[in-house]
Amino acid sequence: MRPTVLAALLVFSFPAVPAMAAPSGSQAVPAYVTAAINDPARAADHHDDARRQIAAVMTFAQVKPGDTVVELVPASGYWTRVFSAIVGPKGHVYTVWPDEMAKYSAKDYANWQQLITTPHYENVSLLKQAAARFSVPAKADLVFTAQNYHDYHDPFMGPVDMAKFDKQVFDALKPGGVFVVIDHVAPAGSGLADTDTLHRIDPAVVKKEVEAAGFVFDGESHALRNPADPHTNKVFDKSIRGHTDQFIYRFRKPK
Repeated sequence: MRPTVLAALLVFSFPAVPAMAAPSGSQAVPAYVTAAINDPARAADHHDDARRQIAAVMTFAQVKPGDTVVELVPASGYWTRVFSAIVGPKGHVYTVWPDEMAKYSAKDYANWQQLITTPHYENVSLLKQAAARFSVPAKADLVFTAQNYHDYHDPFMGPVDMAKFDKQVFDALKPGGVFVVIDHVAPAGSGLADTDTLHRIDPAVVKKEVEAAGFVFDGESHALRNPADPHTNKVFDKSIRGHTDQFIYRFRKPK
């Protein structure tokens, strides 16, 4: 991700991989998700809601009031603000900032330190830790990562031993909890070849790695799909930036 790490975290769109589950758009959006999206505190985010398909993503993630959520690399906090409103005062949101991303996210990190001190976000905590040593204070219902799973494979993050990392995520979840991964699609069969150059990852690799940790694949949402993305351009390319093809996978920890 490098000098453009934050931009990669903020660029959202769609996935062109074989269908494995009904599109999340077919699911009814819970009232508490709608209420959270309409929270006046996130008025500045509304212009991005359609592009990022916030209602569909939150519905697919199955987050609900009272849940404990862990978000990896929250960047500007776009997703976090909705998580906070959904889980409410009886829930909690832990945002994880890997130490290795510090030089790429200094501004967002400083803003985030201010945000979590505001009463409106008193159910949000910041966890700063080494990328390879993921841990949380309490078992979670959901671990969520958007556009940064591929980064954990790259040299600037360690790279991280993904077998150990995915097992750490598995151990951080309650039985029945879910791990939701959103990322930019790389060409089928490309494996990890594009993580450090195009900032993309082959969805098949993600599925294989996460399942190896003990997770059960629990479905895919097509909410961020864009078949017009050729998968060969860097995600910051003007021709595709903000409209990349993205997969959304949900993995469940067995009960």
